[in-house]
Amino acid sequence: MSEWKQKRFWTAATAEEVPGGWTVKLDGRAVKTPAKAALTLPTRAMAAAIAAEWDAQDEVVNPLSMPFTRSANAAIDKVAVQHAEVADMLAAYADADLLCYRADAPQALIDRQAAMWDPYLDWAAQTLGARLMPRTGLMHESQDADALAALAAPVHAMSNFQLAAFHDLVSLSGSLILGFAAAQDLHPPLTIWAASRLDETWQEEQWGEDEEAQEVAKLKEGSFLHAKAFFDATKAA
Repeated sequence: MSEWKQKRFWTAATAEEVPGGWTVKLDGRAVKTPAKAALTLPTRAMAAAIAAEWDAQDEVVNPLSMPFTRSANAAIDKVAVQHAEVADMLAAYADADLLCYRADAPQALIDRQAAMWDPYLDWAAQTLGARLMPRTGLMHESQDADALAALAAPVHAMSNFQLAAFHDLVSLSGSLILGFAAAQDLHPPLTIWAASRLDETWQEEQWGEDEEAQEVAKLKEGSFLHAKAFFDATKAA
């Protein structure tokens, strides 16, 4: 990780086309990942976003201010070497999807969960060919095997860069279905994020907001929005 501690030595960062995609160069010198792999990117838009992050650095490189760079590094250094394992892990969320675990009381919460979450399950049944069934309570009940297989296939079909973004869309929301909804532009990302926080929002309405919990939630929201932006950059021109 010593790359991240270096002082700025370049004048300009540029996005440049290379065989197999795009890359970022610092005064003509190609950026590499922390594992010293070539930073070969799928789209010009992603390369431009990463170049902008490098251009914005001051005297010392700060990785916390470079989310596109960090996500691209994760796609190349981590996801690419274990694509199937990452896809399996994310597909497994369907068998315990947040949207399927419902309260048994009070009725107002039951109704809110149904009103907000059932349309996502209906959309998945129609668009993804997989009907997940809601359960009452927290005890695990396996979903239909055919539905799980139908949801796993498009996860495995994602590119390394898409899967890196999808990882955060799913893990942060706790829902494979919400991850797909964000990736496929079913609703604005903040609307989907709000659906993932239905239970927390309910608790805040009953007992008041916790300042520390709010700060954590805001950080997660920012990460979710970045994951959506990174996913979109894999499809951009």
